[in-house]
Amino acid sequence: MHMDKTPHDVSTPSSPTGFRSTRDPFDGLRIAITGGTAGLGLALVRHLLDRGAHVAFVARHREHVARVAATHASAHGIVGDVSDKQAIYPVAMQIVGALGGLDVLVNNASALGPVPLALLADTECEDFERALATNVLGPFRLTKALLGSLAAAAREGSGGVIVNVSSDAGVVAYPRWGAYGASKAALRHLSRIWSEELRADGLVVLTIDPGDMDTALHAAAAPDADRSELKRPETAARELADAIAAALGSAMARVHLQEARQ
Repeated sequence: MHMDKTPHDVSTPSSPTGFRSTRDPFDGLRIAITGGTAGLGLALVRHLLDRGAHVAFVARHREHVARVAATHASAHGIVGDVSDKQAIYPVAMQIVGALGGLDVLVNNASALGPVPLALLADTECEDFERALATNVLGPFRLTKALLGSLAAAAREGSGGVIVNVSSDAGVVAYPRWGAYGASKAALRHLSRIWSEELRADGLVVLTIDPGDMDTALHAAAAPDADRSELKRPETAARELADAIAAALGSAMARVHLQEARQ
């Protein structure tokens, strides 16, 4: 499967006065990441912790959460399945409770649907439902549950950024990627609508396709792929962080502009 290889070429945001800030934009920032125990999610946890962020990560399996938490003592591990409606509010409450608020939400958890990948005509309804529940309903519900905290961060000028991790399978019709592709297409459009509706509250919604990565999810989807041609999750994490930093700079500049007009 071809993925968009274009990196997010983002420079360090300037301060409202026009001078570049030497302080890392993630220092002290409160960030939540779903699917945070493997692949891109784990790489993001590590990268953002290294940059001084306060991080809470969410994953389904208790043993995986415990393993990552044991080796990253400053991160807050939360056990929860974003595809489960009943788990959303407990997860949201734990995120806000652990971090004392929220500046950035990264909806990264994803499900392929059937494994091995299958033609749509051969896809079980339950596999299709699982992809939709994880890739669309999960981000929708968790974002909705955390909007109050994110809007408060936007008003304070400290954050208010929502990142939905997408894929070019949500744009290009790849055979056998039906459940995954349809769910990611829905996520992309959901993100565009959120962006329009939340702009007045100072929130920024990003949809980011990290490209083909050397992860367990990619291996399950394309077991014969040449791993040497795949992007390292650490590289994708840096690119995604650059995009978030640029969005933070834009959001904070907008807050200062609004304050100046008052």
